[in-house]
Amino acid sequence: MTDADEIDFEVDKDELDNTPVIEVPDDRLSLLVNDLHVSYRVFGAKKVGHGPGQDWGVLGRLVRRGAKQPPVREVKAVRGISFAARHGEAIGIIGINGSGKSTLLRAIAGLIPPVAGTVHVAGNPALLGVNAVLMKDLTGERNIMIGALALGLSKKEVKEKFQEIVDFAEIGDFVNLPMKAYSSGMGARLRFSISASAIPDILMIDEALATGDASFRAKSKAKMDEVREAAGTVFLVSHSLATIQSMCTRVLWVHDGQLVMDGSPAEVCGAYKKYTSSRNPKKKSAPAKK
Repeated sequence: MTDADEIDFEVDKDELDNTPVIEVPDDRLSLLVNDLHVSYRVFGAKKVGHGPGQDWGVLGRLVRRGAKQPPVREVKAVRGISFAARHGEAIGIIGINGSGKSTLLRAIAGLIPPVAGTVHVAGNPALLGVNAVLMKDLTGERNIMIGALALGLSKKEVKEKFQEIVDFAEIGDFVNLPMKAYSSGMGARLRFSISASAIPDILMIDEALATGDASFRAKSKAKMDEVREAAGTVFLVSHSLATIQSMCTRVLWVHDGQLVMDGSPAEVCGAYKKYTSSRNPKKKSAPAKK
């Protein structure tokens, strides 16, 4: 698969809401990212698989101490990204796989410590991802309670919002079943519904709309507008340019851990589409910064 195969370049007009994205003018900063660097350490030649490890014994362990250790490689996932976000903005983040989009969101949420640079956040960020782990052995009802309490809602508020969360997620009677019985789409919708129920100051969505149909994307857009109208900021990571253009007021293009372009959805998505369509898949040359 080439990089171009990952991207939904074409905007399906039948699936998009023609209602323009609501502009919420506000000069107050909600987030400031200053020269952010995030790195991982990757250990090579590591055993992969299941089952108990081999018992080498005392002599075996002594011999292995002198053996060559597996190499350690540093992966620079985010390299010197800086930008500011304001209250009421809906910011899309695009880029090919491995460009650092999800790592950037996790660093903003405080889940990954930066090796350099700073992140200043005015409020409480809530990160929602497709791989966000709810407890699969518990029912949807229990997960709603646990997830909403973790977002800061009281038990009374959770009970008041419970049916609203279930209806938004479109899971019906499945709310009484363990989440391991859910489809991937049902799980993604429930995670979105729980995360958006608290109207966080900064809502960060990592590919969570990928499994939703056109109807759910329309509902999600309305919920994102509601968050922004309440003086919140929304970040959306997606490979779908159609979703980005229909839901965002601004787009960041990240490539190889660096910020390549920051501007309007039409401008940035147009440049990104042109770049990925014309590049040689076998030659990973970096785009020119703008």
